[in-house]
Amino acid sequence: MSLTPYPLARPTRLCVVRHGETDWNAGKRVQGQIDIPLSALGHAQARATGNALMGEGFAAIYSSDLVRARQTAEATAHLAHLPLQLSPGLRERHYGVFQGLTYDEAAARYPADYARHHARDPRFVPSGGESLLDLAARISNTCEDIVRRHTGGAVALFTHGGVLDILHRQAAGKPLTTPRDFAIPNCAINWIEVVNGCWTLLSWAERDHLAGALDEL
Repeated sequence: MSLTPYPLARPTRLCVVRHGETDWNAGKRVQGQIDIPLSALGHAQARATGNALMGEGFAAIYSSDLVRARQTAEATAHLAHLPLQLSPGLRERHYGVFQGLTYDEAAARYPADYARHHARDPRFVPSGGESLLDLAARISNTCEDIVRRHTGGAVALFTHGGVLDILHRQAAGKPLTTPRDFAIPNCAINWIEVVNGCWTLLSWAERDHLAGALDEL
């Protein structure tokens, strides 16, 4: 007697996009959860991304509720004729006392704390902020919920550099603690496939639709 194999879930494709450039990105200033809008270049990148993603047949479009991600997502949602769903779970990491400072200022003002941050200590919490472990748990829970809602479809997620760092590591099987060896440019297009809880990178940092993109991280 032969057993019928348990059917695999249909693959869910996540198109994950970092927000367009802001003046703070250009100035290498830590934004975290401070609500900074797109620059003129960021708006142009958002429009280019919307045009590049036209015809993908998204089942849904989600965005961090921070303005720079929302403004980036609006062009894609408009062209796809879909409502934009805002999710606080897709927010950038809260960097506590580092927020509002340039990276150099943060290193000078809080040298011991910044050294732990730069070393990617997963348990380190900047005063008033969020650890890498807490960020990873928040992002995993948020994305798993989105995948459950849209199993078998394609979903666009507009979010932030710190979130993309977590998603790439989850899909590539890399630990939180290793130095980053992949690019996270503003408005680049990244595809991840999820099947039965298994994450796979399909493509990363596609930017042919952009005249230029910054990876100040």
